[in-house]
Amino acid sequence: MTIVFRKPVIEDKALVTGYIKQKKSRSCEDTFGNLLLWARFYQIQIAEVEGMLVSATMGKKMSFHYPYGNGNVKKCIETLESYAKEQGQEFQMHCVTPSEFEELESLFPGEFEIEYHRDIADYVYEAEKLRTLSGKKYHGKKNHANKFKKTYENWEYVSMKGEHAEEAFQLLLKWKNLNLCMENHDKNAESCVASNYLRLFEELEVCGGLLRVDGQAVAFCVGEQVCDDTMVVHIEKALTEYEGAYTMINQQFVEHECQHVTYVNREEDTGDEGLRKAKMSYRPVFMIEKGTVKRKIIK
Repeated sequence: MTIVFRKPVIEDKALVTGYIKQKKSRSCEDTFGNLLLWARFYQIQIAEVEGMLVSATMGKKMSFHYPYGNGNVKKCIETLESYAKEQGQEFQMHCVTPSEFEELESLFPGEFEIEYHRDIADYVYEAEKLRTLSGKKYHGKKNHANKFKKTYENWEYVSMKGEHAEEAFQLLLKWKNLNLCMENHDKNAESCVASNYLRLFEELEVCGGLLRVDGQAVAFCVGEQVCDDTMVVHIEKALTEYEGAYTMINQQFVEHECQHVTYVNREEDTGDEGLRKAKMSYRPVFMIEKGTVKRKIIK
């Protein structure tokens, strides 16, 4: 079988989303917005293989995402292995979850191994807990939110629409300058992805929230529903000069945009200790482990 990989484009939304919805996933990678907007940085391409959709990173080291859809998984994996061999590459898959590896093991008993990476594990929270901040464990968070309301009496939260994108974009530029993003490759990539979420806000059909103080934007958030019970928070930016702004945008976004979901996925910490501490402080109900899969080396 000839596989034709190509770069994803905005017009692929219906195609990609259709395949993704065929599997129940709460992983942050399994959204069209994530796939499309990070494609430039990770050289992501897509192809339909054996009735399934496959995305792959096409850098120096080729790597496949676990196939999406209800097609023939075994045949799809075998086809991808042959393709990798033809390209002179070792076959591997990335961001594979425990349930996906369990399926792989049932299809190829004892043939593959997985190495999980803590830095890319997703943090998943109960939406109700983030919405209410009730209980002793969230006492500090609730105090931060209440202090914000008291300090900045003239605050407001607005559910984002396309018309608010420019306002959020100006805030993003300010955040980018304050955080010296041009001097940090990862932060610069993140800010580019954030700006594209705003630019394509309506086309991607994502949701978002804007927090204002005295009529000026001080924080914004962009999320995308990954499955029927889970919202992924892709982007969250705030000006730290407004104490409690991050706590407030987090709580308000969940209160207004996540009433219909049970869980909120706030993505990974990328190994950043400060970010890890902050994400753990919100008490995740579970983590989504992800790892790299390769064929076992027979000694």
